[in-house]
Amino acid sequence: MALPRHVKYLIIGAGIHGLSTAYHLASSLKAKGNGAAADILVVDKADIAAGASGIACGVVRNNYYQPAMRELMAACVEEWESDPEAYHYHPVGYMQISPESMHADVAEIAAQQRAIGYESEFIEGEAACAKYMRGLFSDWQAPGITSVLHEKRGGYAHNKASIQGLADKATGAGVRILTGVEVKGFGFGANSRAVTAVETDQGSIDVDQVIVAVGPWVPRIWEMLDLPDRIDVKDLEGTLHHDVDMWRFWCLQEGTIAVEPSYGMADDGSMPPVIHVDSDAPLYSDLDGRLLTDEMWGIYYKPDFNFGGVQGGAAPYKVATPAADVAIDPYGPESPEFVVDGAFKEMWCSALAHCQSRYKGQIGRWLDEPSGGIGAFAADNFPVFDRFRENCYVIADSNHGYKMMAVGKLVAEELLGRESALLEPFRFSRFAVGRLHPVSNSPFPWS
Repeated sequence: MALPRHVKYLIIGAGIHGLSTAYHLASSLKAKGNGAAADILVVDKADIAAGASGIACGVVRNNYYQPAMRELMAACVEEWESDPEAYHYHPVGYMQISPESMHADVAEIAAQQRAIGYESEFIEGEAACAKYMRGLFSDWQAPGITSVLHEKRGGYAHNKASIQGLADKATGAGVRILTGVEVKGFGFGANSRAVTAVETDQGSIDVDQVIVAVGPWVPRIWEMLDLPDRIDVKDLEGTLHHDVDMWRFWCLQEGTIAVEPSYGMADDGSMPPVIHVDSDAPLYSDLDGRLLTDEMWGIYYKPDFNFGGVQGGAAPYKVATPAADVAIDPYGPESPEFVVDGAFKEMWCSALAHCQSRYKGQIGRWLDEPSGGIGAFAADNFPVFDRFRENCYVIADSNHGYKMMAVGKLVAEELLGRESALLEPFRFSRFAVGRLHPVSNSPFPWS
């Protein structure tokens, strides 16, 4: 397919947000009879699901301390549920398992899930939590757990297969997808207020609207759009912080042990919920018994036939000084995605054994293969969904991305003139005016 000279809607990025936006935009245009899907072009410098969407662990959950995130994620879960076959989605549920230091936070999440009609069960007290978990896994042994929030909806999806399913829906609706096309810059109108063209390595495309959906590569596009790399941020207490980095980088830690996925099933043979454990109990090595940490730690895991074992991850760590090549190409050959982190391997496998006795001694089954990667997080670690330069819509998911299937649908509606109340809390203006999202006691920056 040749590069067109002009398109009405140019979407940069063939991951979950770009393809979801394209599909829903095409469907809406067709339904309303006021445009053609051929006016929509998706370009990607590599391929469909070649970046963050294609290596995501696939967890879909509502579990957020922030009310705006909970409401948005409820819509996203509904979107996953709308076509589980095409999206390769498994609605097994999700469990947030926490110590007393997080009890109040999780109780608030449970209460607000009830308020929005999102089905979940909340178990409180150490004895009650142990009994509930042993009703699922007889070998459950994690100490000090005083709350379990069991979301009956949510679950996980197969990463690349789900994105390919989304791409098939988009092309079926008439969307054009061109891969191997790298964006190099933008052309601006005489007053520099609007994008008039997108420059690529294969030529220039005149555009009416641009949608940026490039995941962790967003700082590079942000720079091309001449948007600020340092900003003022007013916190929830009203204190103004000057010269704050707009983007910061975290290394995501994930991996797999190559046991049969059935090894991780519930005692009754069923697929269990995705398990997320935060703990302040000391964590000892499953290799030699030494203390690994006496600070708060967290992991998540699930049996997964897509990964061929029990797969999951742990809290990320900050990349202290993001080098230019990391910011530009988070999944390049020098990325931590391609580094086997022995410390993470030992921590995650030891944490599995801490939670369930069946995982004791299973570190030898660790799969030494690329996983994780670099995530680009906004100044407050939450997404930015907003228009810039009049006709450029930026979807910056701040690494919350894969699970947020409905964002593309909501963005498509905004492109057609219907503002979204669910996206409103994620405008760029929140940093200057102090409408930030509250922060929980979780060791994860996105919870």
